[in-house]
Amino acid sequence: MESVLASRSASISELKKNPSALIEQSEGEPIAILNHNRPTAYLVPAETYEALLEKIEDYQLGVLVRERQHEKISAVEVTLDEL
Repeated sequence: MESVLASRSASISELKKNPSALIEQSEGEPIAILNHNRPTAYLVPAETYEALLEKIEDYQLGVLVRERQHEKISAVEVTLDEL
């Protein structure tokens, strides 16, 4: 059996009946949508999804900074007035 990576789950039938109620009950947490007791999708509220995207973007920026740290040696310092 596959792992369910959410503390809440619902069947596709439950999702069809009242998706808004499921989202409200989730309190921001993901909901595993099951088909024949197997996860087929994860439903996350919009706020949670947006927060995840921000975290991914922050992580990617951090990776970029670490990759470019060695370039600091060849950087040219300027002041704001010079710009």
